[in-house]
Amino acid sequence: MTIQNPQTNTPQTPDMNDRDFINDILATEKYMTDAYSTAMNEASHQALYQDISAIAKETQECQRNLFNVMFQKGWYSFDQAQPQALQQDYQKFTGYKQQLPNGSTMQ
Repeated sequence: MTIQNPQTNTPQTPDMNDRDFINDILATEKYMTDAYSTAMNEASHQALYQDISAIAKETQECQRNLFNVMFQKGWYSFDQAQPQALQQDYQKFTGYKQQLPNGSTMQ
């Protein structure tokens, strides 16, 4: 028996559906972008660095495209931030900035 999710019209079954597959691939791409970043930081040869950098860029673009597909289908969403919460966070981080060396001159 298949049950539809009323918010996304995605069938809910014990089998993986399109959302599950894309979510799994997105998680993998996120992991890979982190790994490539580490590899670039540790590459001791310029040509190797350039190769890893190109692959990392392609991986990041793939991750972004997957995110966009999920977002467009309503499978990846965010709660809208309230102006008051944004102002509180701004004030909090402005206070943190003042604690840094030369905090008053940093942009």
